[in-house]
Amino acid sequence: MSLLKRIEGSRPQNTPPGAAPVAPPPTEGGQQPPPPPPQGPLSQTATPVRDAMRDVRSALQTKIINNLDPRIDLTDVKAVRASIEEMFNRFLEDEAVVITRVERQRMLDGILDEILGFGPIQPLLGDDTVTEVMVNGPYRVYVERKGKLQLSDVTFLNDEHVMRVIERIIAPIGRRVDESKPYEDARLPDGSRVNIIIPPLALNGPVVTIRKFPKYRIQVADYVKFGTATEEMMEFMRACVEARLNMFISGGTGSGKTTLLNILSSFIPEDERIITIEDAAELRLVQDHVVRLESRAANIEGKGAVTIMDLVKNSLRMRPERIVVGEIRGGEALSMLQAMNTGHDGSLSTGHANAPRDMLSRLETMCLMAGVDLPARAIKEQIASALDVIVQISRLKDGSRKITHITEVQGMEGDAIVLQDVFIFEQTAFIDGKVVGKLRPTGIRPKFSEKFEAAGIRLPQGVFGDMSGISLR
Repeated sequence: MSLLKRIEGSRPQNTPPGAAPVAPPPTEGGQQPPPPPPQGPLSQTATPVRDAMRDVRSALQTKIINNLDPRIDLTDVKAVRASIEEMFNRFLEDEAVVITRVERQRMLDGILDEILGFGPIQPLLGDDTVTEVMVNGPYRVYVERKGKLQLSDVTFLNDEHVMRVIERIIAPIGRRVDESKPYEDARLPDGSRVNIIIPPLALNGPVVTIRKFPKYRIQVADYVKFGTATEEMMEFMRACVEARLNMFISGGTGSGKTTLLNILSSFIPEDERIITIEDAAELRLVQDHVVRLESRAANIEGKGAVTIMDLVKNSLRMRPERIVVGEIRGGEALSMLQAMNTGHDGSLSTGHANAPRDMLSRLETMCLMAGVDLPARAIKEQIASALDVIVQISRLKDGSRKITHITEVQGMEGDAIVLQDVFIFEQTAFIDGKVVGKLRPTGIRPKFSEKFEAAGIRLPQGVFGDMSGISLR
């Protein structure tokens, strides 16, 4: 008897494969009894109906893994793939499983993804239209396409299946996740950012959030084409980087801060030494003289942690001409501001905030997290002296991303930091699910324009004075 027939024979006689369970008869009062509770304390869905083809694939996968040559070089993907395909065809014939060509190829792809890739989510990672993958337990996998969230048809077998994929993600970079440390940040080989949180903190089961790193490097022309910015805005920001102004990118989660930081970093001249500091290495600079640093979590004994603050302090001894910090979220803000104020001009960084003014407030709070007892005015003076430009990027309601503010930090006036918008985005309507508005200059020339002249940079005529705006829809 074939493996498929044996699996089918284990089903109840009157229940076809994939059929929903028959409802119990009504009680004497004519009412249906309450449905059984879903599995798990807060599970979003019950366990999906067991699929015979999935069982066949699982059995074949186990058999292939057990018969793989232990001496085979797993880095030689082409050879491993050929070996797996040969065993798959042979074992399928031995079991006398009759399936269509499409099902056969789908089953082979699934086994290859389990052995060589990241399991059920591997097709999503290879889909260029998917920008984010969110695994909410084993039975709910959401994706982001064009800024909108969608429920995919991808599922895992159970929590253990998700944990195996998690282990495959974090093992190569020396990270761990277990009950003693149930959350972790990681990255995929292509640079995609990964966040993991598991039970008991995640009540739905293991949760994995993957922000994919685009295979195609987004260029200035793409920003203009997508309506994220205008040519004038990009030329202005290029001039700011070349003139060694300190810039800070502000925005919400998923707004595109890292992508914009990559673009701005590409404007740095080739002959400068650049130090990048990140939690998970995502930046891809095109220059040759780049030193990449990455923070490190504590080991299983709670020792050996290296924070962003530690790396910022250390980078000051590495003769940097530019310091680029992937994201500031704590006490490293004070170290970064001090670096900007002590001769390290042209530094770049990002942070979470909804507006330029909010970013200043957050920087004040993060400076206090450094544990240094400084008066509020002293912190504000540090910020006003260090920062030259704040760029606000936002993801709008329709999923599009726009640079909504390019703001000059002019200095202190009394106890307040003075800001002046140079470019803004004005929303004028919301039609057919699309945000309609204008990206335009405010008509005010920034005070640091003299730095452009000192660096020999000439901006096109009318960059600051074209009040007509550019309509985007």
